[in-house]
Amino acid sequence: MRYGFTTGSAAAAAAKAAAFMLLSGKEKTTVEIMTPKGILYNAKINNICLKENEASCSVTKDGGDDPDITDGMEIYAEVSFSDSDETEIKGGKGIGTVTKPGLDQPVGEAAINHVPRAMIRAAVSEVAEIFDHKGGFTVTISAPAGEELAAKTFNPKLGIEGGISIIGTSGIVEPMSSDALIETIRLELKQKRALGDENVIVAPGNYGQDYIKEHLGYDIDKSVKCSNFIGITIDMAAELGFKKFFMIGHIGKLIKLSGGIMNTHSKEGDCRMELMSAFALKAGADRETALKLLEQVSTEAAVGVLKEKNVLKETMELVMESIAFHMQKRAGGQMKTECLVFDNINGELGRTKGVNEWFTLQAREAEQKTL
Repeated sequence: MRYGFTTGSAAAAAAKAAAFMLLSGKEKTTVEIMTPKGILYNAKINNICLKENEASCSVTKDGGDDPDITDGMEIYAEVSFSDSDETEIKGGKGIGTVTKPGLDQPVGEAAINHVPRAMIRAAVSEVAEIFDHKGGFTVTISAPAGEELAAKTFNPKLGIEGGISIIGTSGIVEPMSSDALIETIRLELKQKRALGDENVIVAPGNYGQDYIKEHLGYDIDKSVKCSNFIGITIDMAAELGFKKFFMIGHIGKLIKLSGGIMNTHSKEGDCRMELMSAFALKAGADRETALKLLEQVSTEAAVGVLKEKNVLKETMELVMESIAFHMQKRAGGQMKTECLVFDNINGELGRTKGVNEWFTLQAREAEQKTL
């Protein structure tokens, strides 16, 4: 599969071309930059506009065979001379502004992360050296379609308003890479710690967040969605110093936790029915019930079997004990971990022993805020 290049690479390439045109007075239709990954990026330059004291152009974001929402977007750079000897980097139209702490850039700055900023500075400095230019530049990065597209990203929830982020640590986009999603989870956790939160509520996906909102009355914007990366999310939360970690999710994913599976994607392992069958046997179910569980194609159907055989409560108690063990083991004793499991037919199926304490704590905090 073909790798692509980040918005940071596109911005740096556009800035390099614009700086070259500003200093040379000539149009430049292609430019090369070296990405932090060590892969050369040969970018085609579009939308050239050359004036006496400024030059601008764009590069089309190329996501390769793993395109994201910014694939095909035009990333613009406008470069002008600066009164300072330094290079100043600004965000223009369609580039978000940071409004909450805990992100890569401080509040009030354009959402252009530190690696892309370093790439942009290196690119224009290389051009300045070629032309023996001693002064600085003002580089304005923009993405005219960014404001509209940002509404479909995590940015509004993270506290980045008005546009997209210019991101990337390696300069390239690797096909099927999960790095961007994991980094988003890390950013959400960091932000909550920066805001003073010591407890975090986490859901694997939309089912969990819907349950949090509809049944627990909790603001889902205060929760973190971790997708399949439960183990890594526990690791990051512990490293960041959270004291309590509360996981809420559908049994279809969280039954896997009872077997110590910390990445719940089906390609990593799918033993849902085997686990349910094993815990049912331990809870006193007979061989016929265990075999019937193994024939089910969904966990909700399996829950129906357990209800029919009157072993659901006992089975789920054992499941929750095992989930509690594996979550606490992953956290390494650095924080308390709790879990609540539900399905879309029966509602709550089980909870670990400390969940009641969590709800009491949340109620007290809510009461204190109204005083």
